[in-house]
Amino acid sequence: MIQRRPTHLLFDFFGTLVDYSPSRTEQGYQRSHALLHEFGGQLGYERFLEAWSATSARFDQDSALDDREFSMADVTTAFLRAVLPREPTPGQVNAFVKTYLAEWSAPVRHPAGIDVLLKGLSSEFRLAVVSNTHSPTMVPEQLAAMGVLDSMDAVVLSVDVGRRKPHADIYQAALHQLAVSAQGVWFIGDSYEADYVGPRRMGMEALLIDPQGKTSVPLHHRLDTVFDLPHRLSPTLPDLLSRDTQQPPRT
Repeated sequence: MIQRRPTHLLFDFFGTLVDYSPSRTEQGYQRSHALLHEFGGQLGYERFLEAWSATSARFDQDSALDDREFSMADVTTAFLRAVLPREPTPGQVNAFVKTYLAEWSAPVRHPAGIDVLLKGLSSEFRLAVVSNTHSPTMVPEQLAAMGVLDSMDAVVLSVDVGRRKPHADIYQAALHQLAVSAQGVWFIGDSYEADYVGPRRMGMEALLIDPQGKTSVPLHHRLDTVFDLPHRLSPTLPDLLSRDTQQPPRT
């Protein structure tokens, strides 16, 4: 068992607090495609998806070299330059980013009870989200929609830091914002390198969501779901959180 009790819990976002698909094509991007045609692009829908995926893949390959993060504006500007007959305007870039992100995030789902879990945990610990993302707005907006943004002491995003997990800079940025040492932190996420190896390299404890046991993480460092966390923190914590989050009776 992990011996030290944390003061702070840091959560990955995508795949940990919400269910989502990382695909850049399967969500359906008819509005983004129509917008491209408004700008003067001539690609058919399938060719549009192929070109967008290819541009994104080039940015991903560059990021893999040094964990440098890119923004949606960066990849969109490069994409529009390649497929439009003239240089895209800042307004066109912003409009495409907004439309594409709306379509990409439409299938994102908040697991039932995630708001109750996080609000309950925030009564016992300080919470933060540390997420890889190309958008500075999507994760805060999702947290607000979940009703838990106010439960977070920090939301640390790779696009703001300039480096993505598992680079040390993003974890250090979180520790700095929270004014806490690594020894006071547990990191919870579903990616082995980004949410387990990286945090532990910084001196944090880490729990990996790995229900199928695909990694060699010890059992006491593994969760089936984020909802297993309260019991892992303390056998009595689930009952305490349940009492703390009960609604008062109506009068």
